[in-house]
Amino acid sequence: MSETRQINVSKTKVPKLAIIALSIIFAAGLFVVGFDQGHIFSLVYGEQAFTDLYIHELTHDMRHAAGFPCH
Repeated sequence: MSETRQINVSKTKVPKLAIIALSIIFAAGLFVVGFDQGHIFSLVYGEQAFTDLYIHELTHDMRHAAGFPCH
């Protein structure tokens, strides 16, 4: 009597477009949390954004927890 065996091999690949998109999102988030000193809002508010530092104040504790010095 012959016996037939079927072997299923599943290869799941992450699409390169997804990796690129997530890398861009990560880099943008890293900039916002770690390095923004009014640069993003300066496009809208001009020089006043460098004084008010809205995003800096919003992410202040997260900056310190991530090891970014800010003052």
